[in-house]
Amino acid sequence: MITKKDLESAIAECQGKRDPDARTCMMLAAFYTIKREMFGEEKEAEYSYAPAPDRNKINTRSDTEFAMAIDGKDFDDVIPVIDELMDTLRIIQPRLYNVVMDRLA
Repeated sequence: MITKKDLESAIAECQGKRDPDARTCMMLAAFYTIKREMFGEEKEAEYSYAPAPDRNKINTRSDTEFAMAIDGKDFDDVIPVIDELMDTLRIIQPRLYNVVMDRLA
């Protein structure tokens, strides 16, 4: 029976190859798949040279005036303004308020 230590050793050997070929890559993929299926391992960490996105910053993909106003702003700074707007909308235009809330649900 294959042990977790055997798989980790085989993975390390494949990753240590100086000039990996297609066969080495296929073996590495197979070893990772076997390891995940047999031992419930999560997917290996993915690396990138790009910095991780700041999950608290708003990044819009729109060119509306509102989107440009909030782009790059801190989420915690924008929500109170939107909350106040929604309270006003609830009083002045309850039907529109309900439509917005239904779309968010």
